[in-house]
Amino acid sequence: MSDFLIDEELLAAIDMGSNSFHLAIARLDHGEVKKVVSMSEKVQLAAGLDDNNNLTDVAQQRGLACLSRFVGRLSSVQANRLRIVATNALRQAKNGQDFIDKAAKILPKPIEIIAGREEARLIYLGVSHTMANGGRRLVIDIGGGSTEFIIGEQFEPIYTESLQMGCVAFTNKFFADGEINVKNFNKAVSAATKELLAIANVYKEEGWETVVGSSGTIKACRQIIINLGWSDEKQTITRTGVEKLKEKLLKYKHISELDFEGLKEDRRAVLPAGFAILYAIFNVMDIDRMMYSDGALREGVMYDLLGRFKHEDIRDRSVQALVGRYNIDIKQAERVVKTAQKLFDDVAESLKLTNEDSDLLRRAAYLHEIGLAISHGGYHRHGAYVLEHSDIPGFSQIDQNCLSHLVAHHRRKIKADLKNEVLKVGTPALVYLCLLLRLAVLLNHSRSDQMLPAIELTVLNEQQWCLTVSGDAKQWPLLVADLHDEQAQFKHWNIDLIIQSEKFID
Repeated sequence: MSDFLIDEELLAAIDMGSNSFHLAIARLDHGEVKKVVSMSEKVQLAAGLDDNNNLTDVAQQRGLACLSRFVGRLSSVQANRLRIVATNALRQAKNGQDFIDKAAKILPKPIEIIAGREEARLIYLGVSHTMANGGRRLVIDIGGGSTEFIIGEQFEPIYTESLQMGCVAFTNKFFADGEINVKNFNKAVSAATKELLAIANVYKEEGWETVVGSSGTIKACRQIIINLGWSDEKQTITRTGVEKLKEKLLKYKHISELDFEGLKEDRRAVLPAGFAILYAIFNVMDIDRMMYSDGALREGVMYDLLGRFKHEDIRDRSVQALVGRYNIDIKQAERVVKTAQKLFDDVAESLKLTNEDSDLLRRAAYLHEIGLAISHGGYHRHGAYVLEHSDIPGFSQIDQNCLSHLVAHHRRKIKADLKNEVLKVGTPALVYLCLLLRLAVLLNHSRSDQMLPAIELTVLNEQQWCLTVSGDAKQWPLLVADLHDEQAQFKHWNIDLIIQSEKFID
């Protein structure tokens, strides 16, 4: 992967939302992302969740068919310049992995299921890059399965939250039969209000100067209010306009009767539920007016990807924040990082490891002792749990699972059957990274800046690695013992670790 992008090179993002799937392709123009292709399809993945939170076959087929059409537009985009993110519907689906496995046969890159707060961060990034005004903003994005709230300044979010309410989920719950009446509408508003009360006080105390909405529900409501002449001179959504729209909406008896000018057919079914959420937001958050931004998750994904090429990767900032928060011994972490990088460089070509693999190993090396903040006993397991279940900006669930496995297996015995668990999460590369991290940690057991013996790791074949150690073994008796113990652990994962040196004697 190149370390930078030049003008005219393409970036792309696929946003697999709970209501709609979006594809955006853009070129880099003087540091700014300029869209050249934009596609959107109402897949309504969330509507395909059954009573047991499993995606139905019909819903999966809708999603796969849409992704197949999107892939047809990606021929000019290199795979390392594409990101594919999935949100609430796949977060909730118990059989989400089945869908991901099917999609993997279609897509050039794996799907990243992102946590709610990571979704919020990326939405804010997309909105902030597409708006000229500064100041403190409250950004709100009503999706199909969840609604994100972000307070931020410039390009930096301050508070991020994702609430379990969305236009598709609320349609299924409160407007499933298509009927529109005061009772159904009030139930939806009450449910949204209950969710909002969990964050309202904290957000209002923090405060904001402007409110910005994004994505389909808010876009549709704004357009209706504009068309009816109920917006202000800046075409913002006002509290008065929202109240008038409520009165007009409740005059209809059924979703099929909705005839607002400009309302798309595929938006009609979810409008009452989406508007009920918007109505509750205006009331609970005491909002007078809301602007609209075309920037959303897919734009944020592309700007985040651009940052990675510019060495402004949010994931590295998140790792350093975790190092500080959990009081990790930074000197020891950096020793392990340095050794891990040396071992990686030795074998990267032979094992076909990538720059992304190098980044993953480096981040795991910084965080391998994170569990010590909880307890010394079994701290690798505590660390693995923290990394799997925390909200870590910039990381998808897959990223965090990979980090978790690296930390979980960096010490103590490893069982043969655990290799299959690692393979399910990643690829053979993740198995190799686990073993490289184990060696890097082992070689730094002394926790000292004293010179280590010169080492070189080579791959003889798929099942044999050779660690060459220069110098007299008698200088490092504990290292000798540890390396020979480690041979047995490597063998559990079908790797023969050969230790070789003229003076390195059993």
